[in-house]
Amino acid sequence: MTGSAPRKFDFDTVFDDAGGIAYAAPRPKRLFPAEEVEAIRAAAYAEGERAALASMAALQAQALSQIAQAAQAALPGLAAVAHEHRVGSAELALACARAIADAALARFPQAPAQAAIETLAREIEAAPRLVVMAAPDLVEALQAALSDTAQAIGYGGQIVVRPAPGYVGAQFTLDFGDGSAAFDPAAAAARVAQALEAALAAEGLHAEPLIPGQG
Repeated sequence: MTGSAPRKFDFDTVFDDAGGIAYAAPRPKRLFPAEEVEAIRAAAYAEGERAALASMAALQAQALSQIAQAAQAALPGLAAVAHEHRVGSAELALACARAIADAALARFPQAPAQAAIETLAREIEAAPRLVVMAAPDLVEALQAALSDTAQAIGYGGQIVVRPAPGYVGAQFTLDFGDGSAAFDPAAAAARVAQALEAALAAEGLHAEPLIPGQG
């Protein structure tokens, strides 16, 4: 067996009796080329950028989750607000329609009775006489208006318009023997309001979204 000559062990640092450094071997200085420094800098920058982007993505995901939770919690309140908006809009539209109808009936109170005779032309053509009950102050004007309407639709029977105590405005009752028709503006408005209230109550908070395409 052959062996190499023993190598003397050298100490890089020698301490004196007081514990101070008596001798320290000089350490070689390493010089980094500019290319290597640039590569290290670029790698460190890329690593920092990746860490920052990952942190931002996590924060964004957390924020989106919080927003989704807040939106989910707000949906019942938004549905209630939307329902109140629909109710308010419907009531406003109904009030406007009622005001327009009242103005039209005040200007042309005989129009509903004329429309009834025109609509019932087939039903009344064989009736010898039509009896119309109307507001006392409308009898004379309504008699003339219905006579013109009867002539226009070819009705040859007699039309008698009589005053009805308690009738006001365009309210009337038409009796043609085999049937009858009536119109009461106040009752008609009440029926429309009740139908609207029933529709809104049935719809509740489950209506279509206010903005089409969103739900």
